[in-house]
Amino acid sequence: MRVGRFRYAVLCLSLLVCLNSRLHAQRREPIISPEVHSDRRVTFRLQAPKAKIVAVNLQGTHAMTKNNEGLWSVTIGPLEPEIYDYDFVVDDLRIVDPANAWLKVWLRTSRNVLEVPGDQPTFYEEQKVPHGTVHIHKYPSKSLGVTRGLYVYTPPGYETSKEKYPVLYLFHGYGDSEDAWTVVGRANLIVDNLLAANKAKPLIIVMPYGHTPSAPPVMRSIGQYESFERDLIEDVIGYVQTKYRVSTDRKDRAVAGLSMGGGQSLTIGLGNLELFGWVGAFSSAVPEGESLEKLLADPKAINDKLNLLWIGCGRSDFLFERNQQFFARLRKDKIDHVAHITDGSHEWRLWRIYLNELVPLLFRPDK
Repeated sequence: MRVGRFRYAVLCLSLLVCLNSRLHAQRREPIISPEVHSDRRVTFRLQAPKAKIVAVNLQGTHAMTKNNEGLWSVTIGPLEPEIYDYDFVVDDLRIVDPANAWLKVWLRTSRNVLEVPGDQPTFYEEQKVPHGTVHIHKYPSKSLGVTRGLYVYTPPGYETSKEKYPVLYLFHGYGDSEDAWTVVGRANLIVDNLLAANKAKPLIIVMPYGHTPSAPPVMRSIGQYESFERDLIEDVIGYVQTKYRVSTDRKDRAVAGLSMGGGQSLTIGLGNLELFGWVGAFSSAVPEGESLEKLLADPKAINDKLNLLWIGCGRSDFLFERNQQFFARLRKDKIDHVAHITDGSHEWRLWRIYLNELVPLLFRPDK
C-alpha cells in the first residue's frame, strides 16, 4: 500500500514538473531579431546554447556574446538608413536568422534582410499614398516547354480604369528570381511614391524569371540570352497582353535590368528596335564581341527608333571598366545615350536609386 502511494506521489510530482516546464516554456518571450533601435543601432539575437562561436555578417563580421541561457547577441551601428542583408555564422556554419522571415533567396544561398529607417521616409519606403498591386503568375512558356514565374505590378487605379498602359519589362540579376525587384528592389513602392508625387506616368511593370533551362543558372549563362529573349518575345509579351490592358505600341514598351538583367535589356532592347522604344541598364554585364557588333551595326536606326538609352554604373562596381568601354564605343558611333555615373558598387542600394531616376523619364513624348 505504501509503495503504491509512493509511486502515485512520484507520478504526481513528475506531472507537476512537466507542467511547470511547459508553462515556463510558454512564458518565455519570443526572440526579437533584428531589433532596430530609434538611434539606428541594431541588435541581433540567436538561441544557440551549444555553440562555441557565433557572429553576424553585415558589412563585416561582428562577434556575438552568450548569456547564461544560451542566447547570443550583439548590437552594431548606428547604421545609415538603408536596406541591408545579413546572416549568422555558427561554428563555421552560415545560417539565416530563424527569428526573421524576410529573406533574400539566391540560387545556392539565402540571407536575411532588414531595413533601417531614417528620420524621413525614403523613396523606396511604404508611405501613405495610393498603392498598386503586385500579381503573381505562372505561365506556360511554349518556347521553352516549361511553366515559369512572372510578377506584374499594376498602378493605383488600374482596376477602375479603362485605358491601356505602357509597360516596363524589368529584369533581375544573376542568381535572383522573379520576386527580386519587389522583395529587395521595392519597385512597386518606388513607383507608388513616384506616381503619388506626379513624377512619372502610370505604367505596368512586368518582372520575369531571367534564367532559362537551356542557359543553366551558372556564371557562363551570362551573355547567353537567346532562350530568354525568345521566351520574352514569344511568350511573356503575349501573355501580358491577354491578361492586362497594355499598349502594344513600341513607344509604350521599355526594357531595363540590373547586372545580368542589364545585359539582357541591352541585348533585347537594341536587338529588337521594332518592339522597344526605351532601354535601361544598371551595372550592366555589357554584350561583347560579335554580339556587340551586331547590336551596334546601325547607329542611325538606334538613334531614329530609340527614345532613350540610359545606362547607370557605380565607380566602384567591378563592371565599371567594361561600362566605360561601352560608353566610349557609343560616343565613337555617335549613338545617343545617357551615361549615368555615380559613386557606389554592385549593390541594390544603387539599383533602387537608378530605377527611381529612370522611371520618370519613360514614356514621355517622342524626342
